[in-house]
Amino acid sequence: MTQVHLVAPAGLHDVARPSGGNRYDLRLVDGLAARGWRVEVTEAAGGWPAPGATALTALDATLAAMRAGARVVVDGLVGAAAGPVLARHQRRLDLTLLVHMPLEEGQRAAEAAAVTAVGTVIVTSDWTRRHLLERHPALDRDRIVVATPGVDPAPVATATADGGRLLTVAAAVPAKGHDLVASALAGLAGLGWQWTCVGSLELDPAHVRGLRDALSSAGVADRVRFTGPLSGTALEAAYAGSDLLVLGTRREAYGMVIGEALARGIPVVATAVGGVREAIGAAPGGEVPGLTVAPGDVNALREALHRWLADPGERARLRSAARDRRSTLAGWDATVDVVERVLRR
Repeated sequence: MTQVHLVAPAGLHDVARPSGGNRYDLRLVDGLAARGWRVEVTEAAGGWPAPGATALTALDATLAAMRAGARVVVDGLVGAAAGPVLARHQRRLDLTLLVHMPLEEGQRAAEAAAVTAVGTVIVTSDWTRRHLLERHPALDRDRIVVATPGVDPAPVATATADGGRLLTVAAAVPAKGHDLVASALAGLAGLGWQWTCVGSLELDPAHVRGLRDALSSAGVADRVRFTGPLSGTALEAAYAGSDLLVLGTRREAYGMVIGEALARGIPVVATAVGGVREAIGAAPGGEVPGLTVAPGDVNALREALHRWLADPGERARLRSAARDRRSTLAGWDATVDVVERVLRR
């Protein structure tokens, strides 16, 4: 049996704090195991991607305990901030770095040390590949491989006539831009909408309090529902009961929830940051199943939401494009195909 080690951040299986990166890692584990791989998972404790000395020492010990020549995939949240540790093992181990999201600009040097200490860098979008090559010009482009997140097939959501059921699936933290969506919707109180926010409320309690206060001050708090994190049938029901996915995100390498919405024929209104446009893509005829606006532009976001809510023709156009886009979405087998090729070479 062929073996691979996955080193991921602690909390990989924590259903109270789901993330796109964790879901991606778990689908890789399952997909490789189904193909006969023995996948050994190690969860690295520490405040990644800003670890202390204790976390780095523990990671070093974890890698040192692996046999020479072992295949090791290190999640970028851990590995991108641990370049010197990876470098100490780069000749002894077959190291691959899996980058879900590039590090912040202030961590450029740490990221550079990491991407040069591994044999291959797997990224989850073409945007991330371009970003890393621009940020690190010395990086060999042939060593960066794109393995886009897959999408599970799903039934088409039943649309309502007014399109007023809005959904955001993301942890309530500043980077995800719930405050931008709230500000945009506050100016559309005269239109019929309800906004459901699915995602952790525990990562930044102060931000959540500010968000609730802003909604209350705008007089629309009764039209917003915070569910906390959902999974399984509860998450399926949230998608099935929605007309539009709304994302005000400030940082996004791809946006797995976009694919999950499109798999159900649900259009998207989002900020055009990172790989968001790549995730939205286009239907076979070229129609785009969503509207994108400049990051941080509340007025533009409000206008896009107004177009959706006030124009039945626009809703029909976007819904048709979203339903047509479903046929072009790749499944997780395609993602695992790419990763397996990297591991075998």
